[in-house]
Amino acid sequence: MKSDRQSAILDLIVKHEIGTQEELMEALRRDGFDVTQATVSRDIREMKLTKVALSDGKLRYVAYRKTDEDLTEKYHRIFRDGFLSMDNAQNILVIRTVSGMAMAVAAAIDYMEFHEIVGSIAGDDTIMCAVRTVDDTIGIMDKLEKILHE
Repeated sequence: MKSDRQSAILDLIVKHEIGTQEELMEALRRDGFDVTQATVSRDIREMKLTKVALSDGKLRYVAYRKTDEDLTEKYHRIFRDGFLSMDNAQNILVIRTVSGMAMAVAAAIDYMEFHEIVGSIAGDDTIMCAVRTVDDTIGIMDKLEKILHE
């Protein structure tokens, strides 16, 4: 039951902009889960969910780190759904996204834990990644291309 509920939570926060425990509780109840605020709060803590600010200032829950294979696929899907293009300027990787998706795509890239990426900054529709070397930038672009065509 707990693993089913937590899996449902991941699905909900990936598919919908859920920013409060109340919104999450309502969504879970619509999906057939009888939950209390305490249960939702405990799940959020156990799953290490974090809130990120969207371009309009609203907050939404995201999961940054988890080892489940299905979570990896969800982050790949977020990357594919938000991605528009990428280019490099030496060791800076610039990724263009659908408007409003840059933070989610950047979170997906962060989850992928590319050791070549030193850090990322996301705006509304653009991500800038500082990459260790020019060769690493080309390598990362190849890896991201493979994810796009999975």
